[in-house]
Amino acid sequence: MKRSPSAGGDRPLSDACTDSPIELLPRRYDDADAELLVNALYAEQLDTYTFADSPSSEKADNYAEPSGLFLVAYSPSGQPVGCGGYRIYDRDPRTAEVRKMYVAPAYRSGGLGWRILSALEQHATDHGARRVLLETGALNHAAIRLYVAAGYEPIPPYVPGRRETNRAFSKTLEVSPSK
Repeated sequence: MKRSPSAGGDRPLSDACTDSPIELLPRRYDDADAELLVNALYAEQLDTYTFADSPSSEKADNYAEPSGLFLVAYSPSGQPVGCGGYRIYDRDPRTAEVRKMYVAPAYRSGGLGWRILSALEQHATDHGARRVLLETGALNHAAIRLYVAAGYEPIPPYVPGRRETNRAFSKTLEVSPSK
């Protein structure tokens, strides 16, 4: 596999993202590696927007089966480098809400966000979800491009009181005929 020399050989180039040696593993939201990444996301959001939802405002059990999943991506050296989770949206049990998507800066633009999102969508579909909601910051252009490319469509805000700095998206999940 081709490697990016700028990332110490750990980061796959974007054309190799499907063969990536990065492993996605389920973790509890309150696992130390998950907390490390979610806190990095929080710090980045504070730096960009001067406010963000506190990581401690989430309940770890919301991201555990049967109501959700939280994934952590690990580099070949075992370093946690990305994460994302979904939980069942409390207003509709067939709707999943993707949250806490984060990829460490050195691992961006290599397809890791796409892999995490795809794995979350597949797991949600396998567990009965038929729609996904998510929000991202209006200034997070890379995330917006990812979600649009993955088939998400802009929707009005679905969280009461959200600031105009967030963008909401929705996607209908496709169920395979064997399900």
